[in-house]
Amino acid sequence: MKNQLLSFLIPLILIFYGIAGYQFLTGWPPSVMMIIGMVLGVIVTLMAYGLLSLMNKPLKKIPSSAVLGVISVGIGFFILKLVGFGWPTLFFWIITALGIACCTALFWFLKKKTLVLGLILGVLMVAAGVVLYVLINQGSEPYKQEVPHAFSDSPHVPINEVLHENPGAMGPYAVKQFTYGSGNDAHRTEYASGITYKTNTVNGKVLIPEWKGKKKKWRERYWKFGPEHFPLNGRVYMPVGKGPFPLVLVVHGNHSMIDYSDDGYGYLGEVLASRGFLTVSIDENFLNGHWSGDFRGKEMPARAWLLLKHLEQWQHWHSDKDHDLYNKADMNNIMLVGHSRGGEAVSIAAAYNQLPYFPDNASEKFDFNFSIKGIVAIAPTDYRYHRKINLKNVNFLSLQGSYDADETSFWGMRAYRRLTYTDSISRFKAGVYIHHANHGQFNSTWGKADFGAPSKWLLNLAPLLEEKQQQEAAKVFISAFSEATLKDHQAYESIFKNVAVAKDWLPQEHYMTHYEASEYKLIADFEEDININTASDSTTVKAKNLVLWREENLETRDQNSQENNTVVLGWDNMESQDTDTIGIYEVLLSKQHQSYFKTAYNLQFTVGAGNHQWLNSNREEKEVAGDKKREVPQIDFTVRLTDDQGQTSSLKISAIKAVPKPLKTRFTKFEFLDKEMIGNDWEVQLQTYHFPLKVFMAQNANLNMETIKTITFLFDQTPYGVIVLDEIGVSPK
Repeated sequence: MKNQLLSFLIPLILIFYGIAGYQFLTGWPPSVMMIIGMVLGVIVTLMAYGLLSLMNKPLKKIPSSAVLGVISVGIGFFILKLVGFGWPTLFFWIITALGIACCTALFWFLKKKTLVLGLILGVLMVAAGVVLYVLINQGSEPYKQEVPHAFSDSPHVPINEVLHENPGAMGPYAVKQFTYGSGNDAHRTEYASGITYKTNTVNGKVLIPEWKGKKKKWRERYWKFGPEHFPLNGRVYMPVGKGPFPLVLVVHGNHSMIDYSDDGYGYLGEVLASRGFLTVSIDENFLNGHWSGDFRGKEMPARAWLLLKHLEQWQHWHSDKDHDLYNKADMNNIMLVGHSRGGEAVSIAAAYNQLPYFPDNASEKFDFNFSIKGIVAIAPTDYRYHRKINLKNVNFLSLQGSYDADETSFWGMRAYRRLTYTDSISRFKAGVYIHHANHGQFNSTWGKADFGAPSKWLLNLAPLLEEKQQQEAAKVFISAFSEATLKDHQAYESIFKNVAVAKDWLPQEHYMTHYEASEYKLIADFEEDININTASDSTTVKAKNLVLWREENLETRDQNSQENNTVVLGWDNMESQDTDTIGIYEVLLSKQHQSYFKTAYNLQFTVGAGNHQWLNSNREEKEVAGDKKREVPQIDFTVRLTDDQGQTSSLKISAIKAVPKPLKTRFTKFEFLDKEMIGNDWEVQLQTYHFPLKVFMAQNANLNMETIKTITFLFDQTPYGVIVLDEIGVSPK
């Protein structure tokens, strides 16, 4: 090659295009794809060089062949950025420029060997080494890790709540594993010759009209079937015994369709089956992403519908006296578990279960009506389906990790808050926010990196829980939910009220829990209007000595909506500790709301820490500038009940459980990339507090619980701070 510098830069092209090719999943061996990528990289670069050479001959504007070579390589990298490298643009071009500069400096140094060129080369090589080191290491924990209060040496012991058995431990049943399916899978033996029971295919064409174009062409070339013949494939974890056993279906989310996801929930299947739950991991890999295209949520109806078709299959086996699986599944006790898009699909399935027709095309009739008792959404989406799902009369649990780089916000709480109870059956809903848990490790095949290569090399993996730890937490919470939902073992609900009851079985970590029973009676959730002095019914609120008092809809870390309106309260008593200056927020109860209070009940509300720097929003700029940077406070405050005779009783919130400080995250190895790729380093997360009313009575026997007049939040324990308050009410559980 006449252009010596270009030939020197070609290896750089080979490396980058080889990396992109290796990670480009097509079903061919990665080594083959790497070679294809390298060949394409060279071809693209040489074509760019050839075109530039032809253009330059008449124009004569590029005097140096070396410059022409660099520009050609730059064009090659530009094309790579468009099609193969998901790095943020600025970061990609900095790394590209550094690579080109290193190669160019090395070329000229070998050609002239001057001291200046040697120094330049040395500096560039050191910079490249630093970048390479950063990319290949696991990252670091930039934030101080404090011992969670629930795990401290002197924890706040839950009142009258004891749990003696670890729900995440293996149970008394031996577990039998097998698969069922169409028997015609082109790539997996377990769904071909390895099946134990053969199933018929189902026609899902109406459910996924986006199955067309290149998505249709390449998928059908790989799978050897289309939507007219979707298979019903499942991995079964069955208790060995007579039965019938409660039936649990688990469904994965979106991943590469050729990197199969259904085998990743064996840890759940094993523990649930050992405790007497017939558990099935459903194969919907053919609906997942592929280089030929992602359905981008248009496949959500099919994901949900397929779950219900699996239930139809189990109903058939359950009723067939001649089948091995006769009466093995308790079809009156069903739970659906979904991860990621599967976490949204299970809610859609529960909604479809009650409908006579497919709402997007009534030519598809529905006739399901299964007894779905519970829904578990693990790190779910809540925006893929174009319809908003409002669940009714079902138990619900959602889990979310704070270090989830795929679904960076707790979308499951939106579904939680939309869920309502309209009958008299006792049910509950719960949510758990797990600090340092990511997205992928809820599936044992997805791994620590929530991005695919090369973007995954930007992720900060050091702070993450180990996979076994994260899955152990999932087992404890999901198994506890299963026991409470499908076997009516209500003692397990206490885990969601206060995680301290399960601290001996969980990894030491911060857990923020939500819990609401169907019997819960709401007093104020700040959704009714924009008047900050009003609540529901004729209850009113007032405040004094507060620096902040506003109602707002909480944002996610990327400035989307949590779909939850709350009240923000901030106080600053640094200047004076006089009781007359203590911040107070007071709820003045209507007669209707007074009637909710019974000695055996609980006062219930949700609280989370806000940003104490919000206190500066109403201060003069010079005051803020002159103020010393204050530490994040450990918030505590007093809750006081007052009856109509003026009798009072008070408890500190820390007597129930602590208010965690904001749980900050660093998703990537570079703070500036976090801002660009993720958003803020934290978002407001709330948790539920339950104050047994009998404890208030124990503090003052003269307090008349039947005539409680006011609930007062007295900010007298922490000199300054901000809280977000929501969902004040009373519950018998």
